[in-house]
Amino acid sequence: MGSSKAGTHAETPRPRRRSAGQTGRAIAAVAVALLVALGAYGGWAYLLEHPANGRPTLVIYAYSSLFNNNCASTTPVYDAVFGEFARSHGVNVELTCPGGTLVSTLVAEKSAPGADLVIGLDELTGPQADSAGVLTPYLSPELAHVPAELVNGLAPDHTLTPYESGYLAIDYNDSFALQTGGAVARSAFPDFVQNSTWAKGLVVENPTTDITGEEFLAWQVEFYSQVLHQDWHSFWRSVDANHLPTAPDWTTAFNEFSQASGNPPMVVSYATDPAYYVYTYNATSPFHATLSYWNGTFYGWKTTYGLGIVRGSSHTTLDQEFIDWFLQGNVQSEIPLNEWEYPANATTPLPSVYANAFLPSGVVALNNGTTPGAVASALPGWLDDWQSMENAAG
Repeated sequence: MGSSKAGTHAETPRPRRRSAGQTGRAIAAVAVALLVALGAYGGWAYLLEHPANGRPTLVIYAYSSLFNNNCASTTPVYDAVFGEFARSHGVNVELTCPGGTLVSTLVAEKSAPGADLVIGLDELTGPQADSAGVLTPYLSPELAHVPAELVNGLAPDHTLTPYESGYLAIDYNDSFALQTGGAVARSAFPDFVQNSTWAKGLVVENPTTDITGEEFLAWQVEFYSQVLHQDWHSFWRSVDANHLPTAPDWTTAFNEFSQASGNPPMVVSYATDPAYYVYTYNATSPFHATLSYWNGTFYGWKTTYGLGIVRGSSHTTLDQEFIDWFLQGNVQSEIPLNEWEYPANATTPLPSVYANAFLPSGVVALNNGTTPGAVASALPGWLDDWQSMENAAG
């Protein structure tokens, strides 16, 4: 798919998403030009296949679409991140993507850990791992370049170190923007309650089966609680009555949104999606992204991903060095065009294509009005209530 026609969805890409320890959001890889020497690349591949005797091996659990590569370990971007660390520290790096979720795997192996590090727990799954006691705190000196907001929104006790973040968003197409006179760009949850056409046109992910759905539920609950000071249940009862469509996972939801018909015209997704489209197809994006706009301010739910040391690791010093490495510029610069998120290191420059994303400047992160622990404690009840309302709606 080398080109696209603005205003249609027949050729809309499926932006890369990943599993945060729950359900998969893996997506087609982006071809990224990287200035990595072929000799170094080949050396990394050889190290993986022929571990040098006497070198310690660092085992890392991750999600399968880390750096858009389906957990493969011999691509240029992997060499730039993992291969260079292996060479510079005289170690072997073994990257593994567990068959189960990251949290469930770590908990199941608690008495006999199979990994030294874990990459990919987020603001919802991280507290679960923390409460299970499977992580060891580490305060990296590289956090001097990371906003305190990210640290506090992920793991204030430093059991996880943030390496990227971004906002959940509602993607909408050009035709719906015209139909609403541009109002959808500055909309919020009450607009979907008051207008059945809007409710019927927004595809959401089931929060009981998909991490994006969980994050959307957290966004909605906290917006009603912190901004509207209203009962969050009223939103779901209203939109369910108007037949708001629900998909089992993000991939299904985005595929429904990206049909050539342009119907449904909206989907819960991510704020960098338009930038991804422009970068991938070198064409104007046929869709846009927005957050919750209320009384002159945008509010959103920030997704933050982190890496941490697995409790029981026998390579603590190497673990800490790897975390420091992951927060440095050479690794952080790979995040925007591979992970399609914002680097945690605030000194990392962004590629110009990010001007097409919904820029986070000025957005009030609803995460700041609560804590990861409070959300983790409340989430099971939210999910039960959501399912009960869905069952009642039929």
